[in-house]
Amino acid sequence: MTTEHQTVLLEETVTAVIGALDGVYIDGTFGRGGHSRLLLSRLGPQARVIGVDKDPEAVAEGKRLAQQDVRFSMVQGSFADLPNLLRTHGISDTLAGVLLDLGVSSPQLDVAERGFSFLKDGALDMRMNPAAGQSAAEWLALAEEDEIVRVLREYGEERFARRIARAIVSARQEQPLVGTLQFARIVAEANPAWEKGKHPATRTFQAIRIHINDELTDLERFLAQVLDLLSVGGRLAVISFHSLEDRLVKRFIRTQVRGDELPAYIPVTADQMHVRMRSLGKAIQPSEQEVAVNPRARSAVLRIAEKVA
Repeated sequence: MTTEHQTVLLEETVTAVIGALDGVYIDGTFGRGGHSRLLLSRLGPQARVIGVDKDPEAVAEGKRLAQQDVRFSMVQGSFADLPNLLRTHGISDTLAGVLLDLGVSSPQLDVAERGFSFLKDGALDMRMNPAAGQSAAEWLALAEEDEIVRVLREYGEERFARRIARAIVSARQEQPLVGTLQFARIVAEANPAWEKGKHPATRTFQAIRIHINDELTDLERFLAQVLDLLSVGGRLAVISFHSLEDRLVKRFIRTQVRGDELPAYIPVTADQMHVRMRSLGKAIQPSEQEVAVNPRARSAVLRIAEKVA
């Protein structure tokens, strides 16, 4: 089953990430392949594009693309495991570019059975790969109240985390939490201050999804490894939809651009600072026209940097 997916910041991301026309590129969050397809249309005949995704439906779409273009191959897994994935598939070249489009895709949100949406009734799952790991329902059945509070505060920045966690623990004593609408109703009733234009369960669903899929941990692991995979001149492009993700990416780029932190009185030249990246412009956000067509793009932030050493 495929649901129409509008790729966010498509032109901006692909234009920014392309360097060597015959290089190896990674689309670390393939989704439905919008970025990969445009990349392939711009690259040379010797280029390679490798799509990576946890989601089996995305992998199936990627395999269809691989049958259409020999320059493309699809790998199931997490971008956090990129070094191992490349090694397993015999790819030893350094990379000309890596792009990530973080968060949940429209097909995942729109298919009720995936459990990501608080607007459609489905199993309370939320896993990017439904065949691996613990579902949201399984975690919520066993998690201590303090652990639920921590997740809601840390990943959802939910100021009513304690009230919501207590309501969850109380509700599960009466009946198992198995459905998205059932769970959304419990959260909404526990939330005393609904934000205008935002469902009261938004932050809670987001926090649990991030926790279940180790999204921030995966991003941290990826950033710690990506410079060793990029060639000099290779580019990194990351689209974030959440302030916590964007903060990690922004801090990483700033650290690599600044180089070693040394006391001001130590006389060193620029080449002794171990600067490893340069930032390619300011953060890019969707235009008003893109947001009008695709409201889900409104919180997207694209950051681009290039490896220099």
